[in-house]
Amino acid sequence: MATPNYNYEKRQRELAKKKKKEEKLRERDARKTSPDGEFGQNPDMDAEPDHSQNPDGVAPADNPDQV
Repeated sequence: MATPNYNYEKRQRELAKKKKKEEKLRERDARKTSPDGEFGQNPDMDAEPDHSQNPDGVAPADNPDQV
């Protein structure tokens, strides 16, 4: 039975970490330089909230007297 090559496995983990870190830095730089907006802005949050339900989750009645 062959013995595991721990140095090879460690090197592969280090390379994967380095690659992931570089990708994150590229994405961060792209967000900073993009003209779309500021860092951390979520375009889905710009939409109007849905007021078709009350805060308790019950749809409002058509006639408020018939509750």
